[in-house]
Amino acid sequence: MAQAVEDWYKQMPIITRSYLTAAVVTTVGCSLETISPYDRFESLLRECRLIDMDVFRIMFLSCWTIEAWFLLSIISPYNLYLNPTLVVKQYQFWRLVTNFLYFRNMDLDFLFHMFFLARYCKLLEENSFRGKTADFLYMLLFGATVLTGIVLIGGMIPYLSVSFSKIIFLSNSLTFMMVYVWSKQNPYIHMSFLGLFTFTAAYLPWVLLGFSVLVGASPWGDLLGMIAGHAYYFLAFVYPRMTDRRPLKTPSFLKALFADEPVIVARPEDVRFAHALFDEIHQD
Repeated sequence: MAQAVEDWYKQMPIITRSYLTAAVVTTVGCSLETISPYDRFESLLRECRLIDMDVFRIMFLSCWTIEAWFLLSIISPYNLYLNPTLVVKQYQFWRLVTNFLYFRNMDLDFLFHMFFLARYCKLLEENSFRGKTADFLYMLLFGATVLTGIVLIGGMIPYLSVSFSKIIFLSNSLTFMMVYVWSKQNPYIHMSFLGLFTFTAAYLPWVLLGFSVLVGASPWGDLLGMIAGHAYYFLAFVYPRMTDRRPLKTPSFLKALFADEPVIVARPEDVRFAHALFDEIHQD
């Protein structure tokens, strides 16, 4: 079992694996804030003895990383949430990033969002953005920027400032953005919701939004994710087809960090392709 989990983890694309690891470590670390460091370490060490050495080393290093964060009073929800005043006046710029890593309490909602993150982030990076790691990272950066901008601007509007002031973590919204982009890229895939009814992937965000409302969760986070996802999908895929312009061109420094891998499609042997019936005509 441990080997299967380790293989699944190692097979994840680099961006999905990095974001999932950061989100889990941050959320688990904040949830363990009320437990003594000794009890945390003993419990983790007891579990590590039951698995192989590779997983042991990973969990051991994660344990000491969490403990170091606690000793430095860094990994606490109060040091992670989005606070524009602290960002501007006290230069706590890390809050612009850390609010996307904390998923509140470790409950059913946390498990759902970890599933969405592991599944749809992985599907996007492996399929729609296959060989385009820099473009995928740029999509996440664009989504995070749009979400942060919406919250900051909404906090300045008199009648909406109270509602937006309650949005201090945008991790759920960023996850929902990836679900929305995936649904727009794969609109005709048939899906089933808890075995109750079937629908196409184009309606997946709305089904999940309705489910959040039914269980009593706030729909604001999901709605913001849909807005950011729609903005990215329009500017990255729809607008270029309409005008032949790409407003969301990935910066060169991101391209330099992640060299695009060529996508190789296997071709069967001894297969001959017929000549095209019509030649393409170019008009000047």
